[in-house]
Amino acid sequence: MRNKRVYLIVVGLVVAALGAGAYGYRKYQANPVNRLVVPEGLKISVVARGHRDARQLALSKDEKTLFVGTRKKGVVYRVHLDADGRGVKTEVLLEGLTMPSGIALREHDGREDLYIGALNALWVVENAVESNTARLLTDKFPDKRHHGWKYLRFGPDGKLYVPVGAPCNICKSEDPVFASIQRLDPDTGLFEPFVHGVRNSVGLAFHPETGQLWFTDNGRDMLGEDVPPEEVNIVTQVGQHFGYPFVHAGTIIDPEFGAGAAIEDYVKPAFTLQAHSAALGLTFNTSDGLGPAWKGAVFIAEHGSWNRTEMVGYRVSAFVPDATGTMTLQPFMTGFLEDGKVRGRPNDVLFTRSGDLLVSDDQLNAVFRVTRE
Repeated sequence: MRNKRVYLIVVGLVVAALGAGAYGYRKYQANPVNRLVVPEGLKISVVARGHRDARQLALSKDEKTLFVGTRKKGVVYRVHLDADGRGVKTEVLLEGLTMPSGIALREHDGREDLYIGALNALWVVENAVESNTARLLTDKFPDKRHHGWKYLRFGPDGKLYVPVGAPCNICKSEDPVFASIQRLDPDTGLFEPFVHGVRNSVGLAFHPETGQLWFTDNGRDMLGEDVPPEEVNIVTQVGQHFGYPFVHAGTIIDPEFGAGAAIEDYVKPAFTLQAHSAALGLTFNTSDGLGPAWKGAVFIAEHGSWNRTEMVGYRVSAFVPDATGTMTLQPFMTGFLEDGKVRGRPNDVLFTRSGDLLVSDDQLNAVFRVTRE
């Protein structure tokens, strides 16, 4: 009995020591808003917590239901919101899927259907606000897990746009569906290539005025601390090639696959970000809900680096237009990285009708809301 008591004391001391060592992180987990920072005049609140591995977001038209995709967890959540936009009830809409990170809502026949991208398959939940019944739309996408997670977006043409990442860090696949963005018919599940040379896009948005597709693209690893930059690209015509694996960021010839490549043959990015910052979800701010200074800005979730000595990213940033229309990248929501310690990893960004910004975090397992004070 005495030995058992000694054992319990030792275990308790070890646990206490570990807890003390990780105290800052645990405190932050308990009160995540306390260390996150947004510009003066704005505030952060928690929409919902406990949504492990929260990735892409989709919000119902009446803004009473929030859907949250995941990658590692393999589930899609349905969160019921109150009149103040706070989560009051969470349900597992679907489970047992493979990397169902990409989700998008479609208004169709008087209902809202949720489309779910899960590795090689696309599923549809008709009337997703109330139903849990899913049907398989297609399972014809590749089943390679490397960069196989999806991010979905419906275009103004009613088609669903689906990126298919490269199945590697750097390679040239014989299957042209890899390293592309595909355009899919949401009724038949048939898809066709839209653009090529896209290594790993986890953020798509259509410009509210031009209708052109903007997308983030994560550059290859193992070329150095600051090479190549992350990209924000704009599609101006079907069939364009954005360089991968031959040219990166419009200026860098790949040392393995770029022999004989001409830089001018590929579309250059509209904007670049710090290499390895992992630019993921992006969205346009069309309102002045956060104040006139942020109207017209393009918001981007920088998930954060792994292939870099000094960590970068781990923030929400925005390309903000000035009086001449020139876009400048500015930090917007920070505090996810503190003294070299990763506190959280923003993943997707989404605006409500009133102009509040929703941000998912797949490390803090939470969805945040940024509003005016």
